[in-house]
Amino acid sequence: MKKMSKRVSSIILASLVLTLGVSGGHAKSDKDDKKKEQKTLTVSTFDEELYRKDIFKPFEKKYNVKIVCEFGNNFERLNKLKSGDSKSDVALFTDYYAMQGVEEGLFEKVNRKNIPNINNLYSMAKTPLGKDYGPAYAVSSFGMIYNGDKIKEPIVSWGDLWKPEFKNRVTMPHITTSAGPIMLFIAAEQANVDIKKNEDKVFEKMKELSENVIKFDKDATETINMFTMGEVDILGGYSFERETITENVPATKWVDPKEGSYAIIDTVNIVKGTKNKELAEKFIDWILSEEVQKNQALNKLDSPTNKKVKLTPEEAEGLIYGKKAIESLNTLDWKYVNKSLERWIERWNKEIGTTK
Repeated sequence: MKKMSKRVSSIILASLVLTLGVSGGHAKSDKDDKKKEQKTLTVSTFDEELYRKDIFKPFEKKYNVKIVCEFGNNFERLNKLKSGDSKSDVALFTDYYAMQGVEEGLFEKVNRKNIPNINNLYSMAKTPLGKDYGPAYAVSSFGMIYNGDKIKEPIVSWGDLWKPEFKNRVTMPHITTSAGPIMLFIAAEQANVDIKKNEDKVFEKMKELSENVIKFDKDATETINMFTMGEVDILGGYSFERETITENVPATKWVDPKEGSYAIIDTVNIVKGTKNKELAEKFIDWILSEEVQKNQALNKLDSPTNKKVKLTPEEAEGLIYGKKAIESLNTLDWKYVNKSLERWIERWNKEIGTTK
């Protein structure tokens, strides 16, 4: 519904007041009409604070919509979709979980003609789940973090994790976390084998690494706390954690290993069966827009996937910014990962476990 000018609104209001005075009836205000027409869009997400100011509120205002959220981590929210207990119209998941959603038939196919901002994305962000499903609205990376006060020789390679001097000084993610499968691919690279052809060598290499790892953690918050408290000196971390960790440990060093960090891609999809598909497509286009992506970047909340976003070197500090940075990231074949994951988890629990 188009907005009326203030002049027209005043004339209509005056007319309604006159009618009310003559008939003694009750007239609805513009506010009531607006409230009646207002739709609700339910978004499945892990955090509202990241998105409320620069994404949700202006979208609500522009489209006269109320956004409500369903919260939880990726695993919890995906299971909610699987069980049919979710009321979400739009779902934000990392690519690892989003691919599971695609394979489970939980998402609608998107009409890319209705989401023109997809054309402004870097190539890796346009079709991370295939051409029929949602794009990537943000990218982060999985690399290494270490305490520069305790480790004087710079860490430059994933292979450094296996050094004997780091025994009981490392924590890495468990196989059941978003970054867990990445550890197997890192081990495969260090063993100089293809994981699809020689899983035995991969798990042998992971077993070697477990001698240095004090804990394969299932909780990123606990991992950060261990680092902050000085219980470990090296961790596998996400780029978006870097700033928070550095605030607590000023000597924190971030490492993009020479073999490459790994991309963690945040995707946005339309939930199967939604009655708000048109509005959901508008939301996706909105979250991909240059304005929204730049605001998220300036607030250090998300690294942009829209190539029109321009940042100064200072503004880009700590972000995955620009074609070169994005294209340098390693990616996984998530279809293969999902097909193999049950087998990997069973073997991991038998051979590696969580702690010493």
